[in-house]
Amino acid sequence: MKLATVAFYGFALGLLAVGLRELLTGFEENRCSMTYMFEYPEYRRVALPRRVARLYPAYGLYLYGEGLYAQETRALKLTGAPVLFLPGNAGSHKQARSLGSVALRKAENVEGGLHFNVFTVDFNEELVALYGGSLLRQTHFLHESIKAILRLYKHLKSPPQSVVLVGHSMGGVVARALFTLPRFNTNLVSLIITQASPHLAPVLALDPYLLDFYSAVRQKWVNQAKKLRNVTVLSVGGGYRDYQVRSGLTSLPCTPGDPNKLSLVATAVPRTWVSTDHLSIVWCKELVLATVRAFFDLIDPETRQFTVNPEKKMAVLNHHFIRHPVRMLGETEDTSISILDFPEAWSEVNTLRLAYSTPKEGQVKYFLFALSSRRKAYSHFYCRSNNLEMTSWVYSCVHKNGSSCVQAVDLSMGTELLPPYKILILSLSDLSSVTHLVVSASNLNGKQFTVECEWQRQESQTLSVPVPHVLSSGLTVSDVSVNSSGLLHTIKLQHFDQVYQAFRISVTSQCKVTNERLPNVYRIHVPWFREDSLTTASVPSVTEISGMLHTSRPDNASGVLLQLHTAPNCQYKVSVRTSLPRVLGQILRFCGPMVPVYTAVTLLQACGGQLSTILKSKRAADMSQVVAKGLQPHKVNLPVYILHILLGCSWFQEVWSFLYLPAMDALPPTHPDGGSPEGVASVEEWPLLLSPLLYILGAAVAYWGSALLRLIMRLISLIIAPLHRPSVSRDCGTLRLRTQLLVALSLTVMGGVFCGALAVFAAFLLHLYRLLRLQMTERSLSHMLNLAPRKHREADNGTVDAESLSKSKECNGAPLLSECALQEVRDDLQLHLCLSALFTLPVMLIAPSLLHWTRNLRYSTQLDPDPCWPCSVPLIIVYILLINCNTVILSNSKLLPLTACLPLPLSIAMVTFSPLHLYRVTYFLLATLVPLALCCLL
Repeated sequence: MKLATVAFYGFALGLLAVGLRELLTGFEENRCSMTYMFEYPEYRRVALPRRVARLYPAYGLYLYGEGLYAQETRALKLTGAPVLFLPGNAGSHKQARSLGSVALRKAENVEGGLHFNVFTVDFNEELVALYGGSLLRQTHFLHESIKAILRLYKHLKSPPQSVVLVGHSMGGVVARALFTLPRFNTNLVSLIITQASPHLAPVLALDPYLLDFYSAVRQKWVNQAKKLRNVTVLSVGGGYRDYQVRSGLTSLPCTPGDPNKLSLVATAVPRTWVSTDHLSIVWCKELVLATVRAFFDLIDPETRQFTVNPEKKMAVLNHHFIRHPVRMLGETEDTSISILDFPEAWSEVNTLRLAYSTPKEGQVKYFLFALSSRRKAYSHFYCRSNNLEMTSWVYSCVHKNGSSCVQAVDLSMGTELLPPYKILILSLSDLSSVTHLVVSASNLNGKQFTVECEWQRQESQTLSVPVPHVLSSGLTVSDVSVNSSGLLHTIKLQHFDQVYQAFRISVTSQCKVTNERLPNVYRIHVPWFREDSLTTASVPSVTEISGMLHTSRPDNASGVLLQLHTAPNCQYKVSVRTSLPRVLGQILRFCGPMVPVYTAVTLLQACGGQLSTILKSKRAADMSQVVAKGLQPHKVNLPVYILHILLGCSWFQEVWSFLYLPAMDALPPTHPDGGSPEGVASVEEWPLLLSPLLYILGAAVAYWGSALLRLIMRLISLIIAPLHRPSVSRDCGTLRLRTQLLVALSLTVMGGVFCGALAVFAAFLLHLYRLLRLQMTERSLSHMLNLAPRKHREADNGTVDAESLSKSKECNGAPLLSECALQEVRDDLQLHLCLSALFTLPVMLIAPSLLHWTRNLRYSTQLDPDPCWPCSVPLIIVYILLINCNTVILSNSKLLPLTACLPLPLSIAMVTFSPLHLYRVTYFLLATLVPLALCCLL
């Protein structure tokens, strides 16, 4: 039985390891180019008013500079457009160097001295993603910094009236939180660009301040959306390389249809097309260049500052971050084609496909396509060119003179940029008044490129394939063959709409003739969120694509498409199979916060099992056995399912509200809506269905974590044993009542004056010392009894039968050196091992507060605000009281029957109310530990 238990939990640990490996390493290599500084970077501190410096001694405001520019700006007489960079969780103000350096280099090539002044805020590298007490303080300091920046431009005739904010990680959340301040002038910020910022919900909610902060920001931006329509916000997620902040969380929670809010993933950004990890998104050259190019296009030529026109801002952001056509909306270009002097430049195309490569010598060349004969048979016109110069190249002819077009309308605004070429897809139904299409293949500069165009019938070039079931584990393959000779094929991936699905998509290309061809581009297009991913492949080749989603499909959205931009006259085969490691990785990516909850549930159930064993037999069971039995999904998950079903009934909702119970907790929604001001959308079904698997993973963490705790305790006890006199008493390491009161009072005062987490950690160490003393006593007694003659051991015990001894429930009055005494010590050791494992959970949950306090000791000795203070006092008292606890005291307590029944209902409550509010786990543990501590007194 024990071997089967070890094998089961070993298998569960293996599943967890496979999922973690896929989550942390199962992504594409980092294809970002590094940004380099050509001169030594300098950060010049900007003086702030004394009041601000006194209120925020740990923070600072700096101006980034290099070389000559740094020397010219020493006096802080600035003339550029202000940009302010905000670092995120544990981020440094020096991360602004990539943005600042690229902006300086680009400004050297711009006429008129147009440039940017890049400022950066030092938030003392605070852990604001885990400790929310500093978020409001950072927001107030940001407000003061913006006012200080604008004061530096008062000497100008037309000083800037606003600052552009670029926020990384939690810095982006702080930027949006500015608008929650009662005295903040919304005109001070008109554009916010955030990078890998978790707008939808915090990654881990370890204290209530974090969730309160998020709730205030969400309510402001959703409830007052009309007032904030002039504020443009762009949120960029990193993709699958960023395992710290999944890209679904970077979706902006805003009212549907808000035209000034954009959310997208870096893999979908034109001229970027790469996934970035949480840090490289700041220095990724491709993304930094897109940002800086957008900044230059956002400058108003009259004021030489950032435009405040919302339409202009959105046009620029759409151009650089979404589609990247030949020019931005609103720009005009001469669309006349005056080539009457070059009649030889015109060629009319009567075939279904055009493939043309320009010669080395420069020439003027136009191809003319007649629409009249193609409208009935074809629905679209597709054209591509690897001439990536963003100039007009496709026109509709509105006035034809002989074989040439005199007047044309530019259709190039629909151009889309792909890694190896640009493409244009025109729907013939939108060209009812057009008689001819014109494609320009002119290369006056002598640059060689290729143009390929064809008429397409979309219905015949669109195929469907149902994806395998998520439980098929790769044993089932769905495939489809593409035998057509077209340049673009679309495959609908049916039933691919949930984030827990993950597939390995293999595309095999074969060509009969090996000619020089344009490369293939395989694109996974997600209609409901800008998270497209592109893969470039040579011809012929076998290419594997990772099929996963950052967001689930809303009800009103169409399905996922696999677009194949292919080579002509080649055959393609697409195979789709489920990838079990990637499925596990996706489950951990989206449901990871549930694993520690189920770990706590397992340990709480183990504690309940231990108490029940003591109640029945007055002996403690082995810790590994009770932890192994802590996996009870039929007792925990089934009531949660029933609650979820009942909450769908109006009468039960009324009863729920009448009892003032909080809403049933849920993980952040996986669909990109996020418009609810309540902060949490309706509970999704699939995390509930996966809860048994998450329970198994959490139980595996509890089982092997407790085994690791036992091993560590044995090793430490071996190390410190020479420092202690051998003991054979079960009371080793205990405290007198007066000492307990004094220690508890001292630690309570310490928590109030300094940090509650520090006091709890100290109480935890005192209990660990008690556990170590029991471990040393158990070893000493074992050695002594092994050395003692057998007849003396039997005489001391008053028995001669070892089997009858093992069945004995009490050893009252037994000598200190006896088998009974050893059994008592072992019972106490198993009890305190269970307690220590349970005590470890609150310590881990409050660790970020302790870390934050230690890093800010030079500025303040008191943690303010302290999220641990409400629960630190009962935790300290419980930890100190349970130091003296043993199996005899518990078995004689009148409260033990009631206490042994508490873990199960509290485990159900923990699963119901703690997935999003992780800090509540401590409260539910206290609800068990407080009665347990009372058992030691009553």
